Amino acid sequence: MSIKLQGRWTVAATLMTAAVALAACGGGEEKADTGASAQTVAVQTATTQNLARTVTASGTVTAWEEVPVGAETGGLVATAVYVDEGSYVRQGQPLVQMNTALLDAQVRQQQAAVQTAEANAARDDAALARAQELKERGFLSQASLDTALANQRSSQANLASARAALAETRTRQSQATIRAPVSGQIISRSVTRGQIISAGTELFRMVRDGRLELDAQVPETELALIRAGQSAQVTSSQAAPTTGSVRIVTPEVNAETRLGLARVALAPGTALRPGMFARAVIDVGDQPATVVPTAAILYRNNQAGVFVMASGDTVRFQPITVLNRQQDRTAVSGVAVGARVVVQGAGFLNQGDRVRVASATQAQQAVTQQTEAQSAAPASAH
Repeated sequence: MSIKLQGRWTVAATLMTAAVALAACGGGEEKADTGASAQTVAVQTATTQNLARTVTASGTVTAWEEVPVGAETGGLVATAVYVDEGSYVRQGQPLVQMNTALLDAQVRQQQAAVQTAEANAARDDAALARAQELKERGFLSQASLDTALANQRSSQANLASARAALAETRTRQSQATIRAPVSGQIISRSVTRGQIISAGTELFRMVRDGRLELDAQVPETELALIRAGQSAQVTSSQAAPTTGSVRIVTPEVNAETRLGLARVALAPGTALRPGMFARAVIDVGDQPATVVPTAAILYRNNQAGVFVMASGDTVRFQPITVLNRQQDRTAVSGVAVGARVVVQGAGFLNQGDRVRVASATQAQQAVTQQTEAQSAAPASAH
């Protein structure tokens, strides 16, 4: 009987020991939950400051002004082509010569017609003068005088017509030599020797004065910052960097892309060519901007952002757009002026974490301790 009683007491003791151990485990978990300390951080306030600002835009290199060169007269054969693509030409320089043999013959024929008309006009002028003298003496009727006057006017009209025809043919003769309308660079050519050229056919295309510009596409949110005359640095993977200045900002914004256009005139001698892709960094001067400490900016899922203080000593991740990064302060958009952003300790935070705001020194010490603890954790686990 005593042996049974002793066995019962042993079982009871074992159960009590297990219960105490379980309670201890449960109490330890509760202690871990309630005793977990908030992350110590240091915060600073987002402020407004005038900072040097740049706007980055990209686009296609185009001609400042493309000038098509065509034929004013037609039906003639090109006997000589003097320039090719890439040539620089001066205003008035001959580009193409067409056959003028037919026009030369027409000029000679019309010169003879002018001479004939001049002789007829001189004859009728003299006849009118005699008729007027005889009329004054009473030896000629009014009808005869009127006839002489009509003949004189007709001969003068014939002379004017002959001279106009001669001028027209001489103009066509001159137009048979196609000349550069402006100075610039030939970028395309579509005429060959022996070709019969029709009037109005485009033969060349020129870049006026050889000037190029970048049609830089600018987001509508930054378009108001850009003004004519602002300097720009232009880069391309296909050519050496060059400089430029904003020539004009177009007043229209694309309704689909929400992009405006800033035309950046490129410096002379650039290696860029029409049709190339390039990027411009436009200096828009000092602009008021919301600034935060550069150390507060971090990236989550490839998105720049900062942790800002929320209600109840918690933090939330606020995505931002970096406008101008400097060593200590960075201009951003997406954060309100006056917001308290986490500087020290932000790298260890997650959305909704509770924090304890301390001085920068205390926060740095906490960050150092946490970094050391994380570094030692794999070694102790191993």
